[in-house]
Amino acid sequence: MPKRKSAPSRLLVTGGAGFIGANLVLEIQRRWPRARVTVVDDFRSGDFRNLAGFRGDVVAKSVVDWAPRAKFDFVYHLASITDTTVHDQRLQVHDNVEGFRAVLGLAPRIVYASSAATYGIANERMGEGSPPRPANVYAFSKCILDNLAREHGAVGARYFNVYGPREAHKKAAASMIYQLACQMRAGKRPRIFKHGEQKRDFVHVDDAVSGTLAAAERGTPGQVYNVGSGAARSFNDIVIALNRALGLSLEPDYFDCPYDFYQSFTEADLAKSRRALGYAPRFDLESGVADYMARLGWAGG
Repeated sequence: MPKRKSAPSRLLVTGGAGFIGANLVLEIQRRWPRARVTVVDDFRSGDFRNLAGFRGDVVAKSVVDWAPRAKFDFVYHLASITDTTVHDQRLQVHDNVEGFRAVLGLAPRIVYASSAATYGIANERMGEGSPPRPANVYAFSKCILDNLAREHGAVGARYFNVYGPREAHKKAAASMIYQLACQMRAGKRPRIFKHGEQKRDFVHVDDAVSGTLAAAERGTPGQVYNVGSGAARSFNDIVIALNRALGLSLEPDYFDCPYDFYQSFTEADLAKSRRALGYAPRFDLESGVADYMARLGWAGG
């Protein structure tokens, strides 16, 4: 997909009141201040406070039920049930798949949120060519989006474990970085699964947004691109980084993992994203956690 030479005039962001969506909306507004931006969000998992300062239009509907009257230059499709512990198969598949189907054809360029969950249980770096191995219905629904995208020419941004500002409304579904920070600020030992050496690719939301924009502008139709930090880091590493950023010295409180579908390892192979999109994440875990705590006003305790 060639890089767009002129600024887009009409853009749609579904799920734009959610975590990644709101960060994306506000960055789009910063980059293209004259563009007309429409957000569609049913506010089941979004929050109006995430859109403070937004100057565009908001449609408070499910994407499945919305009938747009116009076409767009870009569609950024992030609307989804993002809680992987929701096991209602019909609900997950219907909302995630039919929501995507509803936006296909609304713009010549569509980028959508895929997920590292499609890789399933693995113990090695994850490249886009790996076969899908969904371990839960959420991951399965994202695999179906990937299938539809290949057929219709949409571009996937395959997010790993995203954290950062504007996720507090997600509560139990917020990143472990946020949840552990809340525990530690309350004077509690951070609770993590035994023995804290599970490793995930934690990616700052600013990097997730830059990867999404790059995928929309430069991605090849029908292709999916990893959006992560490129490094697997342990939960013990998170606790160390949070202690440093918060000015604390709390030891982890280990407990047994209750999930049989838990991904204990994720790490994005970024070779394709770097080559095709020019994607280059700015934050490693330590700098990302420090930035996040500072922006929350929590740095230094």
